[in-house]
Amino acid sequence: MAPAFATKEPEAVARGNKEGISSIRSDDFTDFFFKPEEFISYLDQFIVKQDKAKAVLSTKLATHFNRIAMERRGALSHASSIGRIKNNILLIGPTGVGKTYMVKLLAERLGVPFVKGDATKFSETGYVGGDVEDLVRELVREADNDISNAECGIIYIDEIDKIASSRNHRGADISRTGVQRALLKPMEETDVDLQPPHDPLSMMEALAEYQKTGIREKKIINTRNILFIVSGAFNGIEDLILKRLKHDQIGFNAVSKNKMDESNLMDQISSEDLIEFGFESEFIGRLPVRAVLEPLLQEDLFFILKNPNNPVLLGKKADFRSYGINILFEDEVLKYLASIAASEKTGARGLVNAVENALIPYERILPSLNVKKFPFTLDAIKNCEHILESMDQEEILKYEAKYEELKFTHLSVMEEFISDKTCDMELDRYGLLSSFSNIIARHYFKHIETVHDAVSEVQYAFMMFDRDFQKIKDHVFDPGSFEMKFSYDALVHIIDSYLFDFNLYTDIKEALEENFYPGLILVHERTGEKIFKLSKEDLKNPELYISRMLKDLKNL
Repeated sequence: MAPAFATKEPEAVARGNKEGISSIRSDDFTDFFFKPEEFISYLDQFIVKQDKAKAVLSTKLATHFNRIAMERRGALSHASSIGRIKNNILLIGPTGVGKTYMVKLLAERLGVPFVKGDATKFSETGYVGGDVEDLVRELVREADNDISNAECGIIYIDEIDKIASSRNHRGADISRTGVQRALLKPMEETDVDLQPPHDPLSMMEALAEYQKTGIREKKIINTRNILFIVSGAFNGIEDLILKRLKHDQIGFNAVSKNKMDESNLMDQISSEDLIEFGFESEFIGRLPVRAVLEPLLQEDLFFILKNPNNPVLLGKKADFRSYGINILFEDEVLKYLASIAASEKTGARGLVNAVENALIPYERILPSLNVKKFPFTLDAIKNCEHILESMDQEEILKYEAKYEELKFTHLSVMEEFISDKTCDMELDRYGLLSSFSNIIARHYFKHIETVHDAVSEVQYAFMMFDRDFQKIKDHVFDPGSFEMKFSYDALVHIIDSYLFDFNLYTDIKEALEENFYPGLILVHERTGEKIFKLSKEDLKNPELYISRMLKDLKNL
């Protein structure tokens, strides 16, 4: 008899690439539609704090791309100038608070080409024009040379404060103001030649194309719909803000005490302050949308580590999994690592150093031992040398038992986390999230992935079953003879079986065919019954279900 639908843990399960189900692609861009709250909910799964910045970024990106989609559908004339102001964005915040990470997450969620540049490269080279336009050309390469797709991309420039003209500099600060001016046209709208004359490789490619076709084609990309997002720490600008606010206290323009709150200075930044800091007024005018990010405290760093989507710990889990070792972390360990990272005053970047330094001894020794599961407790971190020296088989078994205890706790926490993030979880449109949270959590622990990826995998499994089950039934049973239905718990159990027991839906088909077909066809022929509803217990115990049905036949 084929295996019934009983839970087990095989080593592998077939997985598909489900990323980008709702993402933009150049061929289906017109179907794009996102709401700001969906983006905010998505960012909440990865980013701690920064609620204002999340709201600003999510709203403006959703609006920007919805408007492009409307133009491409023909609902708004492409040439229309009504309200046509590109809402390029300025992000202000100290290092390590998530500026780059937030933008990259949204670009990946959208599925649009994304390029990151560093403003310091422009100022160091002193080359005013080429480097800026090279970012646009790189966007085309990121779009696999699909110019139409690249024209809807995102260019992100970090450390933009480094191209502000120095306030202590005498005379024109050409290298910095020149870069600002070079950015003006691309940030608004201009055509960029994809084969610049200063690039020998591009010239050779153009010549080869001309010799082949006899046509001298000029390839350009328009920056009308390319969104520019720039960011920087702007160290020292607080003094300029405070100076302006104190000056505004005089006369009718006096500000309130709340506005003079020095702990909230960055939220009160104005264009005047940015110009005083060293930016051209025309450049600041190209950045109408601004968001200020908050510094991260020790408590915030702990919550970053505790977040199941945190790339630092996901990365370490992948490192240990490469040796066949599963690891988990106690909360006390995460608090300890957060305190070390906080002392470095580099925001979330300090977490990488703290985690690596604490785990390197275990990463070196454990692969040589017969260890498959290891829980990182506070004692394991603080007494590393002693624990590794005394690691015999008995100790290994103790740690593996502790790992299982910790995993049980983590599963409960994960289920709560998943339930709290329902807005972005697309499974919820089927009304199944509460029942599937345990499956999602188990899938997350089985694979090195984000919660969003785990949800996508489970959603995909449900969609596959929903789409293919009719084919399965038609193959197993004669169409029109009788119908098999499942209770709600049976449906959940089938998806569970697909993800953890079987590799393909053909395995489910074979299990149904061998375990249920002979008995159900007999009952159907004897009674004329056409609908059979199976519960979870029926799927797990097909022999018991069939014998019960046959027993009922005898009693007729």
